[in-house]
Amino acid sequence: MATVPPVTDHMVEQVLVVPTAVFHRLGHFQGFSRDSARYLDELLSPRHTRFMVRAEAERDPEFKQLIPYCVFRHTDDAGVPHLFQYTRGRGQGEARLHSKRSIGVGGHISSLDGGAADGDDLYQAGLARELEEEVVIDAPFKMRCVGLINDDETEVGRVHLGVVHLYDLQRPAVASRETDILESGFRPATKLLATLDQFETWSKICLEALFARR
Repeated sequence: MATVPPVTDHMVEQVLVVPTAVFHRLGHFQGFSRDSARYLDELLSPRHTRFMVRAEAERDPEFKQLIPYCVFRHTDDAGVPHLFQYTRGRGQGEARLHSKRSIGVGGHISSLDGGAADGDDLYQAGLARELEEEVVIDAPFKMRCVGLINDDETEVGRVHLGVVHLYDLQRPAVASRETDILESGFRPATKLLATLDQFETWSKICLEALFARR
């Protein structure tokens, strides 16, 4: 089980982390890996997971914070994929990403997500909470994990590891619950690829890895 901090009346935020050395042992990569099966069972093993004060985790590259990163796609009748995208407002948690455009919804796994649960159950609880807090999905969908993001070339990326979940929706029906998810809506993937410089790094990595024509 992940090491769970004691609950207090004024709890400092605690987030789920794994040692960076475990990730390197499984196979370090820069950018995107489609081989999520190679990593997730071991990364989510209670042998490796623990909670850290978020402010400490943000400064310690010896650990990676595990972040579900959910991408919503609707493919129209002409076969054109459209992706949900938005601009991050100043109220979103990671100040270093404010005003950047994004195609990913998600966030940290918290000790309040059920820290006594084992690995995958804890992760899934955190993923469900993040989606419930941030968006309304008003269409049937199928979801699958399509890969991982690692970016050691940026300050933010060095302390985070993204797990990418692709949601294929029957209709383009996703709406924001948060006032800091700005200018949101579905846009053709080709249009987003043409404006990559406006996006946060993880979204750039996802767009090029999953939606660029080869």
